[in-house]
Amino acid sequence: MTEFSLDLNEEQRDLRDWVHGFAAEVVRPAAAEWDAREETPWPVIQEAAKVGLYGFEFIANCWADPSGLSLPLASEELFWGDAGIGLSIFGTTLAVAAIYGTGTPEQLVEWVPQCFGDPDRPAVAAFCSTEPEAGSDVAAMRTRARYDAATDEWVLSGQKAYATNGGIAAVHVVTASVEPELGARGQAAFVVPPGTAGLAATKKLRKLGLRASHTADVFLDEVRVPGRCLLGGHDALRERLDRARSGQRGSGQAAMRTFELSRPTVGAQAIGIARAAYEYALAYATERVQFGRPIIDNQAIAFQLADMRMEIDAARLLVWRAAWMGRNNRPFTAGEGSMSKLKAGEVAVSVTERAVQILGGAGFLREHPVERWYRDAKIYTIFEGTSEIQRLVISRAISGRQIR
Repeated sequence: MTEFSLDLNEEQRDLRDWVHGFAAEVVRPAAAEWDAREETPWPVIQEAAKVGLYGFEFIANCWADPSGLSLPLASEELFWGDAGIGLSIFGTTLAVAAIYGTGTPEQLVEWVPQCFGDPDRPAVAAFCSTEPEAGSDVAAMRTRARYDAATDEWVLSGQKAYATNGGIAAVHVVTASVEPELGARGQAAFVVPPGTAGLAATKKLRKLGLRASHTADVFLDEVRVPGRCLLGGHDALRERLDRARSGQRGSGQAAMRTFELSRPTVGAQAIGIARAAYEYALAYATERVQFGRPIIDNQAIAFQLADMRMEIDAARLLVWRAAWMGRNNRPFTAGEGSMSKLKAGEVAVSVTERAVQILGGAGFLREHPVERWYRDAKIYTIFEGTSEIQRLVISRAISGRQIR
């Protein structure tokens, strides 16, 4: 009988410790500066590329782990260092997940290296799905794609909102509607290569948190891309559209497949933020003296810290389960991917809020990083599916009903 174990193997422990070292020595010391500047931390991205933390080889090695845990482990440690810088480094992986999830092997080889650039001149990539009128309601997408058979080109027109790395990316992966009457099942994903005419973006949007990470709206004005930029290829799209027209059950659509692949990793990011806040609050409560004793000696503080640790560990187990299931092609029959992201995001918000409360007035000051972690955590109940959407996915999965 195979022995059950939650122990990490030696390679996983080495990966975790290596990324933690980079987060502690490079990311954390730079975090406050880049948060205040609200600029993309290119020197930190370059340093990550030089040590092998940013690049196609790193992602490929993580994905090769049959347990599925390597990427969540790395994500938790990097975002423990800082979420804004962490997303600047790992934000590219969402576009890579889209290429991996719906592209052909040839497309993977052609486009993924261009997403990262090289250590001397690192690049980033953007996944553009959300729109002003189509956030949680992906089926309402208005960006259109039409095929020009005379030139073998796809022509993309529309607007995307809140795109991580939008406009500064070398490679943009854009979801668009090919047959609007089919709703979400009539959509496809396209690679927009570097320097393609017609793609423009707003200046960097100013945000509550994740301020070092670049976010912008992206505009596509008759953007022409070669036919080979359709992820999955013409034949796969034709077959999928034919099934949709005939009313056959589909396997999902481009944007949602990408989110399903990425949700456990996003949950791990949230856990990294929560763990940072918990550890800081624990240390502070041990050192802070009031009424002649450390405040951790009071049950009101100690019980909060106990709950914080319990919730972080529970969220991590959900993330690890979903990551293992996704890597081993186990279906999320109860919405396990959504469970992991939902729990981790809400734990991050709760834990960082409690950390601010434990520090009291000091927690409200930029002198302490808990205020930054508190700001950073909130987006994890919003992006890549709000908490409400995650609950909708779970409730539909467990009931088999089209709950609205």
